[in-house]
Amino acid sequence: MPLPDYRGGSLVNLMSALLRALGAEPPTAYPPVALLGPDLDRRTVVLLVVDGMGDEFLLRTHAPALAGRRRGRLTSVFPSTTATAITTFLTGEAPQQHGLTGWHTYLKELGSIVTVLPFVARHGGESLSRAGIQAGPLLGHTPVFDRLRARSVVVAPERIIHSDFNVAHSGRAELRGFATLAQLFGTVAAVARSATERTYVYAYWSELDHLAHEQGIGSRAVRAHLAELDGAFGRFLAHLRGTDTTVIVTADHGFIDVPPEHNIELDAHPGLAETLVLPLCGERRAPYCYVHPQRRDDFERYVRERLGHACELHESSALIDEGWFGLGPPHPRLHERVGHYTLVMKENWTLKDWLPGERRFVQAGVHGGLTADEMYVPLIVAAAEEA
Repeated sequence: MPLPDYRGGSLVNLMSALLRALGAEPPTAYPPVALLGPDLDRRTVVLLVVDGMGDEFLLRTHAPALAGRRRGRLTSVFPSTTATAITTFLTGEAPQQHGLTGWHTYLKELGSIVTVLPFVARHGGESLSRAGIQAGPLLGHTPVFDRLRARSVVVAPERIIHSDFNVAHSGRAELRGFATLAQLFGTVAAVARSATERTYVYAYWSELDHLAHEQGIGSRAVRAHLAELDGAFGRFLAHLRGTDTTVIVTADHGFIDVPPEHNIELDAHPGLAETLVLPLCGERRAPYCYVHPQRRDDFERYVRERLGHACELHESSALIDEGWFGLGPPHPRLHERVGHYTLVMKENWTLKDWLPGERRFVQAGVHGGLTADEMYVPLIVAAAEEA
């Protein structure tokens, strides 16, 4: 199982290269990715993140406009999921430094498990901002856009462009929302064609991820969507001719499909549930377990004897020390946010719990683990003149 390559081949290293090229100091622990050079010297640099488009998936699916400009592959971060990786794109930091560790993150300072991207408590209710808790001061991140010596534009779906999380991480960037794939590429092209100064565009497309969760990464619907995306990308590049633009395309993570019988629910394991002091956090492919101090032996024994076929048991502090979340000094609250143990699910297994009243659902496709399909993402580079 591939671990993140923070020493030169991960999303963090891509961000180091972008930061350096756009006039900011990159994090010293993360050397810039070596696959980029003069590409980043153009007037406009576009980073397009296609949520869920793993490299293995791209290579086995017909997508000539995208795959034909593939320069190599990168690793995601750990866990290989949107909450951790998108925060890396928006801050330039690894999870080791930004401290967000999954879809559900325990924030001790609130005494609550928070679903960080929609910025709500996991148990439900109104958004944290309506309760007077602002994402920016709480999370304490410096947006990458505030560090660049360039005009910055964020292009994201209308439904999230002004979300609490997005606003907290957009800094002084201009915000442009869209509703369709054509509008996404049209908005980015308009920015590039009108640019008169150094410009950085961060663009995000989420629909592939949505379809892969719902129908599976191997589904006909996802393949059809990639074909649509690929065609739109080729036309977009043609519209950029003469704009002195480089377009970089990558993803936050890839996907695997899960057979229904490999979805383990905590309800079926009351002997394990009773050792926990909090609901599971993180991801169903990498759940963090907060264990009663007097039940740790029971917890370890249960996992090894009853779940050893489906997961690897790790002390979370060891994963921090071994560099799974990144390199260098950790976020001051990182240890609090990964529990006592992490269950790294094998192959195509998941583990999920449910709060009282929480809507139950099954995901055909998932991510967050360490398989090649989840961890590797493409590095696609296109110059306007190449279109």
